[in-house]
Amino acid sequence: MRVDFETDVGVVRSSNQDSCDCGLFSPNSAWAIVCDGMGGANGGNVASAMAVEAIREQILSGFDENMSKPNLKNLMVNAINHANDVVHQAALEQPELRGMGTTVVLMIATKGTLHVAHIGDSRAYLRHEEALTQITMDHSYVQDLVNFGQITPEEARVHPKRNIITRVLGVHEQVRCDYAAWDFSPGDLAMACSDGLSNYVDEELLEQYMEKYGQQGHTLSKELIQYAIKCGGADNITVAFISNG
Repeated sequence: MRVDFETDVGVVRSSNQDSCDCGLFSPNSAWAIVCDGMGGANGGNVASAMAVEAIREQILSGFDENMSKPNLKNLMVNAINHANDVVHQAALEQPELRGMGTTVVLMIATKGTLHVAHIGDSRAYLRHEEALTQITMDHSYVQDLVNFGQITPEEARVHPKRNIITRVLGVHEQVRCDYAAWDFSPGDLAMACSDGLSNYVDEELLEQYMEKYGQQGHTLSKELIQYAIKCGGADNITVAFISNG
């Protein structure tokens, strides 16, 4: 397993409200976390950083390579719920942080399976046997419009209300994350990203970049971020990869 991440403030924003981390449990098991904070410059920064730290602590202390798939799912969901408690409590205790929250994508790859849990509109993609698929569904206003057939995915990318998310970590006392597991074979590549990247790239373009740079994780991260910057870089841009090979 190999992991890599890169984050950039972009062209327009004065601060980076994204937070990210990734690592290896062992040579055969890896993890990655991407969070995109909201709630003003201070609140967004704090929420995303707190969430990454809280989730990282939970998975590093609780992961066991021999644990069952149901137990691994529980570890991930509980880690995200714990992060929700931490961020929500901090917002209650500090008025200047009131209302802060964050998206989250948590990926764990182990024993031929990619486990993904997420909240919000940060995304995960999987390149499996050379076919790329978006494996998370945005919790957002425009995704709901797409699901109801009122707009197309292309229209969603430029919709004026595309930044409205319908599920967020830390704002409410409880939150529900989505979870799914996918086959993760040798040669496969998983990516998590904030909407600062996904707003600029479609699956066809992502596939081209993965084909060209897929064996060079750090180069792939940097090239995708540079593409988003060239397209305007209107938001913070964060990407994280887990490569099976």
